[in-house]
Order: sequence, then C-alpha cells, then structure tokens
Amino acid sequence: MTAKEYNESVDLYADGLYRFALRLMNNQVVAEDLVQESFTRLWEKHDTVRAEKARSYLFTTLYNAAVDVMRTEKQQVCVEEAHSRSYEQQPNFDVEEHLNRGLALLPETQRTAILLRDYEGYSYAEIGEIANLSETQVKVYIHRARQFLRNYIGELDNIL
Repeated sequence: MTAKEYNESVDLYADGLYRFALRLMNNQVVAEDLVQESFTRLWEKHDTVRAEKARSYLFTTLYNAAVDVMRTEKQQVCVEEAHSRSYEQQPNFDVEEHLNRGLALLPETQRTAILLRDYEGYSYAEIGEIANLSETQVKVYIHRARQFLRNYIGELDNIL
C-alpha cells in the first residue's frame, strides 16, 4: 500500500470506523482512540496490506482493539441494572437513545455482528472475517441480536 492509497483509506473509512467504534464502545473518546489506533496499525503494516483489503483490515483491527479495551475495563453492562432503570422519568422519549441502550445490553459478539451488518452494510462473510467467526455463527448472532432488540423495544412500547 502506498502513502496515497493509505490517505485514500483514511478518507474513505474513517467515518464508518468511528461510527462502528462509537456504537460498540458508547464512549466518544475511546472510539476516537480506537480509530486512531487502527489507522496507526495499518500504517505500520502498509507494506504487507493490499489497498483493496484496507477496509477489512481496519475494521478487524478496530474490533480486536475494542475487545481488548472491554476486557481490561470490564465494560460489560449488567442486564438486571439496565432493566431496573425507569424510562418513565424521562419527559422526552428518544427511540434512538433506547435502541442504543438495547445495543449496549447485547453480548459483545452479537453487538458487533449487528452493527457491522445493519449499520455498516457488511456481508455475512465479511463480518465473519472481521470477527473471526463462521458465516453460520454470524447469522445466528445477528438473529439473536435482532430478536433481543425486538423484545427490548416491545417492552418499551408497553411502557409508553
């Protein structure tokens, strides 16, 4: 990969990487750090990474770095704690905010799969490559995540 191709990769993929990291981590500063780390690692390996594989390399690197951060900071959200919150206390019901809460409740692998599929538009095979899963596992995780989110949003409808 040349410097020009690297710069084109930054222009093409930075926004998507940031959206993915932000949804995955729910923290703007950590998301920015993960994006920066991904591009740093790409530059360090620019001699071995082909330009057409840059997108996959960046998302895989970001995902692996996010997993490392989650493990060290133990950012897993407790489902019981999230369900104990009162949604009625908020005067303005924000669907996107509640969807983000539901995403945060998902296990890391399911959240990653659903974000890559529904927010970034990756194919099942590409998600499998990024998350180191088989295509069948990706489909199962996406199905379970969608089912959970459907139920979660259904509970919110009952509250309203």
